[in-house]
Amino acid sequence: MDARDIIKRPVITERSSELMADKKYTFEVDVRANKTQVKDAVQEIFGVKVKNVNIMNYKGKFKRMGKFGGYTNKRRKAVITLTQDSKEIELFEV
Repeated sequence: MDARDIIKRPVITERSSELMADKKYTFEVDVRANKTQVKDAVQEIFGVKVKNVNIMNYKGKFKRMGKFGGYTNKRRKAVITLTQDSKEIELFEV
């Protein structure tokens, strides 16, 4: 699996913006990726040193369209903590 297949997109919310001050960045990642793969992908794409990876899984929600029902896609979110000596990720600068 390629590094760009593992990291889907950044998650930009008020909470994730507050975590950026502590060098913590939030990404939506592939549901099949583990912590080691996420760490290697972030280091390869952004050229930073990763200290820690925390992953959260989200179930799909039940949605209805008239009489038909189904589930949205399940998601996986990763919070990446960088080491103190690594640089900022430019993607998140405002």
